[in-house]
Amino acid sequence: MDGPIWTGVVPSLAMGIGLAACAGLRAWLPLLLAGLLARAGILELGPSFRFIASTQALILFGVATLVEIIADKVPAVDHTLDVLSTVLRPAAGSLLVASVMWRIQDPLTALALGVAVGAPTSLVPHAAKSALRAASTAFTGGLANPVLSLVEDLAAVLIFVFTVVVPVAVAVTILVITVLILRRLARRRPQSTVPVT
Repeated sequence: MDGPIWTGVVPSLAMGIGLAACAGLRAWLPLLLAGLLARAGILELGPSFRFIASTQALILFGVATLVEIIADKVPAVDHTLDVLSTVLRPAAGSLLVASVMWRIQDPLTALALGVAVGAPTSLVPHAAKSALRAASTAFTGGLANPVLSLVEDLAAVLIFVFTVVVPVAVAVTILVITVLILRRLARRRPQSTVPVT
């Protein structure tokens, strides 16, 4: 049992974690790239999720990716997009995780695992991105936001590429960074309280 879990489920789960983190930055881009790689026979998807590589899905993902990338460069519009993406990015992350869990035969089990892993994994980079954008807007009046958006585009592509090539390493890195961020936030919380004397 150790062999099949290690050789099938763990790498698939690791890939799902990386793809979900990518979806936390750009909702549609990883779906488009996953669909293209699946269409080319490079990325294996579960039988119930092969629609991601269909022509209709690729057209939809392509148009949505273009709209998301362009709209994210426009100050004020980028904040509206972030609000809408608070639901969209976890949904995309959940779908991506479920789609690469091809070793799990039952699509509902794959989808449940996708939601359990993909939604929180995509929310971490999404929350960090939103906080950085809010700070950028406060300090630069939104002028730096298009530059940050370009960096996020590049980061999303790099995370996707590394996830496909070395999924376990990417997943471990994401998990370590998440734990470090959560520990730092936990330490700050008690320090922010003012003792009453």
